[in-house]
Amino acid sequence: MKDMLKVFLLCTLSCMLALPAYADGDEGKNMFNPITTGVTTLSIAPDARGGGMGDLGAATDPDVNSQYWNPAKYAFAFSSAGVAFSYTPWLRKLVNDINLIYAAGYWKFGGNDLQALSASLRYFSLGSVPLYDSNNNLQNTVNPYEMAIDVGYSRKLAASFSMGVVFRFIYSDMGFGGLSSAEDMSGAAAFAADISGYQTVYPIIGRNECQFSWGFNISNIGSKVSYDGGTNSAFLPTNLRLGFSFLFPIYDYNTIAINFDANKLLVPAAPRQSDYTYIDEEGNTQYDMEKYEQAKENFNNTGSISGIFKSFHDAPGGFKEEMQEIYFSAGLEYSYNRRFFLRAGYYYENKYKGNRQYATFGTGFSLNVFSLDVAYVLATAQSSPLDQTLRFSLAFDMDGIKSLINRRRRR
Repeated sequence: MKDMLKVFLLCTLSCMLALPAYADGDEGKNMFNPITTGVTTLSIAPDARGGGMGDLGAATDPDVNSQYWNPAKYAFAFSSAGVAFSYTPWLRKLVNDINLIYAAGYWKFGGNDLQALSASLRYFSLGSVPLYDSNNNLQNTVNPYEMAIDVGYSRKLAASFSMGVVFRFIYSDMGFGGLSSAEDMSGAAAFAADISGYQTVYPIIGRNECQFSWGFNISNIGSKVSYDGGTNSAFLPTNLRLGFSFLFPIYDYNTIAINFDANKLLVPAAPRQSDYTYIDEEGNTQYDMEKYEQAKENFNNTGSISGIFKSFHDAPGGFKEEMQEIYFSAGLEYSYNRRFFLRAGYYYENKYKGNRQYATFGTGFSLNVFSLDVAYVLATAQSSPLDQTLRFSLAFDMDGIKSLINRRRRR
């Protein structure tokens, strides 16, 4: 049983997004307080375009993978329909069989170019995990995974503004259901929704027409997940993403876009035993276990909606620590005639909230029928398992395919 739970914990930790070692010695250990959630893989950026710009996309130009970043952008998509497929070999420095597969698509309908339907599927596989007994004998092999299926609707509410909503089914299967030595562990299901908005305008600066956009996406608002029948439950990674993008021409057919996203998990901080201490009569530090256990019970009983509001004011370190919970992405995208792209970005998370800090690079090219994008992660935080992560995305433009078919028919 112990060995199996060790495997479970290692498997779960391997896919979490905050893995670096503690910083600044004992003081750093006391201050290290990342927000913990269930189904952490929902926070992994799935596509190579956003991944090449520091993991952002709240306000960038619409593309097929907008379902993850901001589904409201589909109402402003250039093409009437598209599909895309992305593949990410995850934590490739540690293991070689963990990966994320993602598919997304949209369809603008109604004839007035005002609304769109969209859908996506993400499947995160943790590979094969061997299970051993206390004598180190192989008992079984499981294949844990997490997946999500969603559908969305977006619509222009004004000439320059749109909103979108997404409904999502989530399932997390750690692969232990039905095993006699871990019968209390099972898969967890949840339902969630996203609410998003997007606005884009075209200011004239000098003699050039530029593009300024901003957007927001509140994602994974939904039920909590539990692997033990409800005794203990975890919040989904509900997240507020707010971003802007400024695109301007630099020469004929050449443009540069400056992009920025800020994110905050709308999840309350779990109580820590170290936060419930007092000094006894002899001057020694003691733990108030009664208050700590009560705090854990209150945390476990907090609902997902209540947790969203609580997340803005519950950090043990007050306002300063609340600000540390905001993480940032900044990125540049160079485009030549909307055919060839170069991208770069940086992702920053406070060292006490996970310490994910990395630079990203990407490239892509687009034809009338399809586009291909690649992104690469270069970690700047010490001993980060995210280092050298690759992403690949292939997208198809349905208008381009339709035009190609019509041209061939006319021949």
